[in-house]
Amino acid sequence: MSDFHIHIPYDRINEYLAFIRKQRFNLEVYFSAAVLDFINRQDTIQLKEKLDYSPLLTIHAPFMDLSPGAIDSKVRDVTIERFSHVLDIAKDLKVKAVVFHSGYEKWKYSLKPELWLNASLETWGPLLKRADDAGVKIAVENIFEDEPANLKLLMQKMSSKNFGICFDTGHLNLFSKVKLEYWMEALNPYIIELHLHDNNKTSDQHLPIGEGTFDFDKFFKLLENKDCIYTLEAHNADDVKKSMERLAKYIPEIKI
Repeated sequence: MSDFHIHIPYDRINEYLAFIRKQRFNLEVYFSAAVLDFINRQDTIQLKEKLDYSPLLTIHAPFMDLSPGAIDSKVRDVTIERFSHVLDIAKDLKVKAVVFHSGYEKWKYSLKPELWLNASLETWGPLLKRADDAGVKIAVENIFEDEPANLKLLMQKMSSKNFGICFDTGHLNLFSKVKLEYWMEALNPYIIELHLHDNNKTSDQHLPIGEGTFDFDKFFKLLENKDCIYTLEAHNADDVKKSMERLAKYIPEIKI
């Protein structure tokens, strides 16, 4: 299955390189801010050489302290700088998509999603132009949202086939206050990538599929775009294998 990816931080690739190459995984590579502080184009070239089996790639952008919907323009400037750097790497690696966090927290924005939305549009407009020029899609991930209205508004305002949703099952299970059906009705048309992991609603545990309380049976029945990017966000090789086996129940094209 061409769009099945494994999430891995850039600075842990060497640790798992033998496993990755043996399995010939497509990868979602996470570039933290600390990595961006030292990485250069030579490092990018070396990464491509290590992955000599030519996998499909996506990127997960840094998120700690960053805020694409920041009211403070200087905070937004730093966020755009980090995101722009990631898009430069995405262009060099010829990735399919880059995942960014939404940065929305309803209490921080005083229950006024329009404050976040207006600032977000100032961020995403220029970044989408850069992504379009590089042939890269932008996928905005649900994080602390307890319902999907703000993300739907962002999708409607951006109105681009290259700007969509990365639907994170673990985050929804932990933070949502509304039913899964409500989320899917709102966001189904915009989903271009999935982050698949589980938890028992106590913390963001990143458990294998089926080891928490998220209803994957219902989710895959509701999912309209079965051709999206499937990314497993497991934290070790054993959990990757477990999730692969369980994902095959829903996506038979996956070869274990």
